[in-house]
Amino acid sequence: MATTTEPVARRSTGGLEVRSIDYVPLSERHGKLWHLGPLWFMSNAQIATLAVGLVSITTGGNVIWSLLAILAGTLFGTFFMAFHSAQGPQLGLPQMIQSRPQFGYIGALLVWLFAYLQYAGFNVFNTILAGQGVAATVGGNQNIWIVIATVAALIIALVGYDLIHYVERWLTYAFIVFFGLFTIVVIAKIGMPAGAWDVGGFKATPFLAQFGVVAGYQISWAIYVSDYSRYLHPDVTVSKTFYWTYGGSAIGAFWLMGLGTLLAASLKAGTLFDPIGSIHDAGNLLFNGFGGIMLIFAALGLISVTALNMYGGSLTMISGIDSFKSIRPTLSVRAVTITITAALGLIGALVSSASFLANFTNFLLLVLYFFIPWTSVNLVDYYIVRRGHYAIEEIFKPHGIYGVFAWRGIVSYLIGFACMIPFFNVAGFYTGPVANALGGADISIFIGLPVAAILYYVFSRSLDVEHERAVAVQSDANLEQLAMAHARD
Repeated sequence: MATTTEPVARRSTGGLEVRSIDYVPLSERHGKLWHLGPLWFMSNAQIATLAVGLVSITTGGNVIWSLLAILAGTLFGTFFMAFHSAQGPQLGLPQMIQSRPQFGYIGALLVWLFAYLQYAGFNVFNTILAGQGVAATVGGNQNIWIVIATVAALIIALVGYDLIHYVERWLTYAFIVFFGLFTIVVIAKIGMPAGAWDVGGFKATPFLAQFGVVAGYQISWAIYVSDYSRYLHPDVTVSKTFYWTYGGSAIGAFWLMGLGTLLAASLKAGTLFDPIGSIHDAGNLLFNGFGGIMLIFAALGLISVTALNMYGGSLTMISGIDSFKSIRPTLSVRAVTITITAALGLIGALVSSASFLANFTNFLLLVLYFFIPWTSVNLVDYYIVRRGHYAIEEIFKPHGIYGVFAWRGIVSYLIGFACMIPFFNVAGFYTGPVANALGGADISIFIGLPVAAILYYVFSRSLDVEHERAVAVQSDANLEQLAMAHARD
């Protein structure tokens, strides 16, 4: 089975990608399947991911059980995001626009709003860390470096899909070298507290808290996945697309989260974890100055993932605008929405205080909760209900076969989310009654995923899928010609 195809007429202007939420015709499909591996590896291989590995240690867990919780959460959560990857080559569409068949033309705004909030929130966090890392190494004003990091990410996102893949591949090669050495130093030279490796030191609450945050963090990538596989040819197999995505993301996540656990455990009791200072000090254990090199490279990784967030945020914003007023997805529209997304992240980074960084885990939980029932609905619809058969043209029609509001997806999502609330545990904000009874353990992910999935499957039994397929055949008969005609306009 072929895994690549050369483009006949790639739609670009001056090297800038023009397509956004519109269908990618077969003549423009290109790229290699294995490119998904380094892209998703490097997306997770950055400091924000490292910070996710602190939860168990900071709530009383030891190292061995923290690492096992991270491993379990990674294996579980990545399973869902990787299955979204196969949707890109088959549909030729970015991820979030694919929510319309489940939620409706306007109903999909329900999840798009939270998706955009995630993109903006992570960009604030990422650019602050990038600015801090460079300022700590080469000096200068942190805010100036935040601006520079934002502009660099903006350029990458504006050029688009191909440059993002290219940058992530080369950063992956460099990461393996630099962070490989760094990991050896951390394992060999930093000290661990007594009982760090005691398997008898299991505590349910820290373990479940770490598992939930890790699994949710991995599931949160689901809103990105098809954005970076939609230019691949549809003859790639679902299994290979899944494995490349799963492998890259899982390895990157476990590596960085595990490092976060080790670094946090090495601190004296009561000492707040500082990701920038910890990387700098640990790196210098190899030789003086290596910590600074690590921070510069870490900043490059943060810039690259910020570009992903700008790119995905742009697609989500265009989708949202298109829900109210049909919009031609031109280069100028893409440029404007990327710039707006970059500006919002920059403003947030410049005005944020240290409390934003201190509350990063709470931010993760609050936002990630919203994507747990969504991923259930989307995957059940794609793999079980409609089995990958969609009318692409109908997705872009306000009064098409998928409707303005699709009650099955909306009701399943809302009930799934509501059932999770008693199980929430967001420190300092809200602890649900069930979570409180469980000693603070947050198992909401185990509630939202099956409830939303089962409800959507039951509700969808009344769907006339055969009729939809007949409409799809007729509607998309000239899909390739229409897509190419738009490219010439």
